[in-house]
Amino acid sequence: MTPSLTLAALWALVANVLAMTPSKDHHWRSAYVLIAVGIPIVGFVTWQHGPWIGILVMAAGVSVLRWPVIYLGRWIKRRTLR
Repeated sequence: MTPSLTLAALWALVANVLAMTPSKDHHWRSAYVLIAVGIPIVGFVTWQHGPWIGILVMAAGVSVLRWPVIYLGRWIKRRTLR
C-alpha cells in the first residue's frame, strides 16, 4: 500500500477511535483537527493516485465528518439566499 493510502487509513482509524471517546464539546475540537490533517492527506492521495481515488477518499472523509459538512452547507445556503 502506498504511503498516501496508509495515511488515509490511519486517519480513518483515528477518526473512529475519537468518535468512540466521550467529549464535552460533542467532538467539534476533534473534527477541526481531523479536517486540518485530512485536507493535506486528500491532496497527497490525489497527487499519487489521481482525481478519482482522491474523490473516493474525500467522500469517505465527508461521511465520517458529516455534521461539519451539513453545518457548512447550511451556512453557505443562509449566506447566499439573503
